Amino acid sequence: MDFPFEWNEPAGQPHNVAPRRERLRHHFRRAPSYLKLVWSDLRKGLPILSLYNKYRKSRYLKPADIGRACSVSVSPPAGGPEAVEAVIRLLKETGCRQTLVRLPSWERDKLEHYAGFLERLKAEGIDVTVALLQRRQDVLRPVFWQGFMEEVFGRLAGTVSFFEVGHAWNRTKWGVWDFEEYLDLAAPAFELARRHGLRLIGPAVIDFEFHLYPPTLARQPFDKVSSLLYVDRVGAPENGQAGWTTADKIALLKAVVDVCATGGRDLWVTEVNWPLRGTGPYSPASGRPNVSEEEQADFLVRYYLLCLASGFVERVFWWQLVAPGYGLVDSRTNSWRRRPSYSAFAGLVRFVDNSRFLGREPVLERGAYALRFRKEGRVFVACWSAGRPVRHRFEEPIRRVVDRDGRELKISGSEILMDRSPRYVFFD
Repeated sequence: MDFPFEWNEPAGQPHNVAPRRERLRHHFRRAPSYLKLVWSDLRKGLPILSLYNKYRKSRYLKPADIGRACSVSVSPPAGGPEAVEAVIRLLKETGCRQTLVRLPSWERDKLEHYAGFLERLKAEGIDVTVALLQRRQDVLRPVFWQGFMEEVFGRLAGTVSFFEVGHAWNRTKWGVWDFEEYLDLAAPAFELARRHGLRLIGPAVIDFEFHLYPPTLARQPFDKVSSLLYVDRVGAPENGQAGWTTADKIALLKAVVDVCATGGRDLWVTEVNWPLRGTGPYSPASGRPNVSEEEQADFLVRYYLLCLASGFVERVFWWQLVAPGYGLVDSRTNSWRRRPSYSAFAGLVRFVDNSRFLGREPVLERGAYALRFRKEGRVFVACWSAGRPVRHRFEEPIRRVVDRDGRELKISGSEILMDRSPRYVFFD
């Protein structure tokens, strides 16, 4: 089945042009492949659940080293060299030194444009990952997809650290209609990568659909395992989806990876965001997932902290730096506007990157978090309350308190108010 590909430029994603009836018909015809999927999951189910239970009990209790973990994606901007320099300047001002750039197969003719942008990033000391995006035509005519990968790998070897193979393929609008089609799509990448001395990440499954990992990881030896782990549809990152919070999901996914990937693999979240209310066609979602700018900034920090302090996730990428509907920077006016999430992200990079997580403080109130870190000899606690505000007294004297956006707050004694906006508390 082939349908004309339609790109939704404002929202940065495809339109879903395949009629629902055709999608259902296709899935019915591929029932045998779904039985294989079920069998693969059943074989691994007990070891995964056993390891998950272990991880769930130990999370936030063990120390964990956090490297250059706080990352944000960028795109080559329209508008010429000045716009490119503006993006690079904004990225560097956050302190972040690693990024991800999407490269669509349907923009193969613009490869030199992308290469120039990526080389500028590398020249500024920024480590680059590239996500290769597919469409339905690539699945139906794989020779074009293979040629695209061959050309990209040959041109960008030496510039790009990792290539993510495929994107959000468990959504039919991205052109892949079952897991076996993705296996076929990704298979040639491994020999091509070996030939060029490149490292691959995948399988780039979007959302909470971890049942797709066992059969893909069994056949595809990615150097890093990636997930586009959105949780925006349940609101705050501490909220549950059928009882599964963000913390639960990452513990389960790490268990899946450790059981199913030979030799184990590091886990990256290569895409996450909360779309913004009032941005109209620029938002990639409608209704409940859309939040205010202040909520977006709060959720960003809390999501990163929950992932990184667990010790289960090595790196997280926000999608993306500049975008009207969900980015850290709003580009709808000539003078680009830094949103609250921009300062919040910069604060994360400043305090959490290259730190060591020491453990979770005992806080009795449900929904309250106090995570202790050490960086460059300084000990601090990142704290917030996902529920009602909570007053908490620390045993040590407080030296300074910094809000979510890096601003100094007045302090009095050893007690602080924990609310939905994270704070960083430093001790003598």
